[in-house]
Amino acid sequence: MPIVVDIDVMLARRKMSVGDLADRVGITPANLAVLKNGRAKAVRFATLAALCEALGCQPGDLLRWESDVTAEV
Repeated sequence: MPIVVDIDVMLARRKMSVGDLADRVGITPANLAVLKNGRAKAVRFATLAALCEALGCQPGDLLRWESDVTAEV
């Protein structure tokens, strides 16, 4: 999938656990793990906003697009 989720990077920078972030955002650790591991099909804007508030970051710090097309040489 070309959308990469960098929640683990932000967690490491903030020295925060998944459980602590889940508590602050108001979602279960299991649902946060699904999002963090890139297995989520969608994310609500309210959840994205809560993640950004809890981590003190912008949406672009959590989500980025990567092309899944490899260049042929």
